Amino acid sequence: MNYIDNILFAVLLFLGIGFFIRNIKKISRNIKLGKIVDRSDRKKNRLKNMVMIALGQSKMVKRPISGILHIIVYVGFIIINIEVIEIIIDGLFGTHRVLRFLGGFYSFLIGSFEILAFLVLVSVIVFWIRRMVLRIPRFWNKEMKGFPKNDALYILYFEMILMSLFLLMNATDVPFQQVNAGNPISQFLVPFFENFNAGTLFLIERSAWWLHIIGVLIFLNYLYYSKHLHILLAFPNTYFANLNPIGQLTNLEAVTNEVKLMMDPTADPFASAPEGSEDEVLGKFGASDVTDLNWVQLMNAYTCTECGRCTSSCPANLTGKELSPRAIMMKTRDRLEEVGKNIDKNGEFKDDGKQLLNDYIAPEELWACTSCNACVEECPVNIDPLSIIMDMRRYLVMEQSAASPELNMMMTNIENNGAPWQYNQMDRLNWKDE
Repeated sequence: MNYIDNILFAVLLFLGIGFFIRNIKKISRNIKLGKIVDRSDRKKNRLKNMVMIALGQSKMVKRPISGILHIIVYVGFIIINIEVIEIIIDGLFGTHRVLRFLGGFYSFLIGSFEILAFLVLVSVIVFWIRRMVLRIPRFWNKEMKGFPKNDALYILYFEMILMSLFLLMNATDVPFQQVNAGNPISQFLVPFFENFNAGTLFLIERSAWWLHIIGVLIFLNYLYYSKHLHILLAFPNTYFANLNPIGQLTNLEAVTNEVKLMMDPTADPFASAPEGSEDEVLGKFGASDVTDLNWVQLMNAYTCTECGRCTSSCPANLTGKELSPRAIMMKTRDRLEEVGKNIDKNGEFKDDGKQLLNDYIAPEELWACTSCNACVEECPVNIDPLSIIMDMRRYLVMEQSAASPELNMMMTNIENNGAPWQYNQMDRLNWKDE
């Protein structure tokens, strides 16, 4: 490799990593648009969650076939990319298989990489068959059309190509094959190239080498636009997940403050609290747009894998209701991306006349939820669609009085009579005698 190749490689590497960092900063900025919520408690439990769920894939294997295949792809993705370290060193300094000095350990590494590459290749082919031949229903919900459907296929094709290029690179590397330095899979490809001359083999090997590293950089930067961003965000998402018991809902601080004010006989209800103080009453109850959600909920939206386990377990969806927990997360992410692009264009957010509620998520979807937590329990990376649904319901009820007539009647009765029924205050306990 001459110096021109080294310079070209360095420029390519710099641009690829630079673009990736730029996009990660955008994601970080967008997530920080959410309201502050403290998730710094119970650090040991949080670390355990991250190790068991994000690293150990413990929730994936609840569905054994897809779970085991995913673990193979996951482990392969992590371990095989160690080879990228050698490629980067070779590319920058013009060396060739610089880690060969590791001797037998290098042979073990490459042998392991090749076996994993073959297993990954088989796994992604099975994934493709499950999607496109068996057509498993959860991959074909109405929200999985257009880009969401194609996105999953693009990643599968990417992985097929990258694994094939890795094996092809090894098979056509004549010096590498001659010393038999850990090539249990690529050696089976060697007979296909027996009639090729040395120059052609060198050209194929170099082409596969360049295409492999270019493919890795493209894949890295495609993550920003893809559901496969969960490769990175699954770790913080599981660490900062809600550790409260399932079914325990959060209280609105603004409501708590108002109740305290009502119960304080010395309080002046017409006095306004200092701006920014803990007693300041928030301007909005619940959430109608992404900036009303907290930063963990926004990170949830970016982490969603679109696997559909939540939707396939949702009783409302199974009975034909509009609700799809997966769609809730996808729509939240789409709106957050729209807000981010608005900020990029204007330097700050300019009102675009849109919001998450109604423009992206319909009230019918929200009211279809039974709040059973099946979606939260099923998610392999601890995403919580229910929290977003409940916050948006709160806005509908407390800001717009837009609940169903039955629910509005019940709340009116509780307010006036102290009970859900239209009884007189004096008769509100009569139900116990019936």
